[in-house]
Amino acid sequence: MTSYSEAAFALGSRRARYRGLPKTRLQHIATAAEMNLKRAVAWLDGVPRFGTRVSHFARLAVAA
Repeated sequence: MTSYSEAAFALGSRRARYRGLPKTRLQHIATAAEMNLKRAVAWLDGVPRFGTRVSHFARLAVAA
């Protein structure tokens, strides 16, 4: 599953590759389209989404 942190790191969305607003906007649109495509493929493949993290305290409450 593609997360926002993966987009920032792996897809290179933190820094624009180009100078100028039109090319930068095109890069952002392409990055968003790539993220959506990865999410759609993962959904079609049946890859489960990540659940909410459970704190240590909450795990202790469930175990008790």
